[in-house]
Amino acid sequence: MAPGWRRVDFISDLHLHAAEPGTALAWQRYLAAAEFDALFILGDLFEVWVGDDALDAAGPAHPERAFARTCADALRACAAQRPVYVMHGNRDFLLGEAFHRHTGTHPLPDPCVLDWPGQRLLLSHGDAWCLDDHAYQRFRAQVRTAAWQTAFLAQPLDTREQVARGLRQDSEARKAQGRAASPTDVFAGYADVDRDTARNWLRRTGARVLVHGHTHRPGEHDLGDGLRRLVLSDWDAAAEPPRGGALCLHADGHWERRPWPV
Repeated sequence: MAPGWRRVDFISDLHLHAAEPGTALAWQRYLAAAEFDALFILGDLFEVWVGDDALDAAGPAHPERAFARTCADALRACAAQRPVYVMHGNRDFLLGEAFHRHTGTHPLPDPCVLDWPGQRLLLSHGDAWCLDDHAYQRFRAQVRTAAWQTAFLAQPLDTREQVARGLRQDSEARKAQGRAASPTDVFAGYADVDRDTARNWLRRTGARVLVHGHTHRPGEHDLGDGLRRLVLSDWDAAAEPPRGGALCLHADGHWERRPWPV
């Protein structure tokens, strides 16, 4: 941690994509206005990321690529003023070195530890610990291998984008089934982090607080023995009411949730 930090913000699960420009605009307003000294983005900044070469292939004929480039440029403007750390999520795990060079952001391993005066925090996207989602865990084990990623990135960009659209449609269909089964639960269709796994990782790292995203279930959970789990909100400007916001940690040790957009 850099000396002099007074406030650190944690956000995740913005799922930025061209079909939902309102969320991207809210996020850009947040980057310009929020008074954090450092920003930690804990995964799924983008709805999908098929390779860093999309940044160099942006143009009027490819609105999704142009949108990604605009978002990357906004992030670069923020990172030029304050440090920004980016963790890969389950949707944008192919973010690579070229992305971080372009944006001036710092990659974060998952999980990792942040030492704050008087506190030790464990940070994760959280998807690897949703053990009850067996289908996703099988998929994750496949796509996180170097062999799969090398083969995927060797395909033409258009082909990768087509594959990604198919995977996103499959994911949305599974979530829709969950919502149909539990219509009163806005978060139905999303798995949750395994409690014992969270406790074991906190003990292993000597941290007392786990901060993560992925589940789209913002809240705070008492894990016992003085251990806590803080879950970040997803962002969706089109929802009713709109969802979004940052979890803010101040130098005096207190936490607050600041909703965004406002």
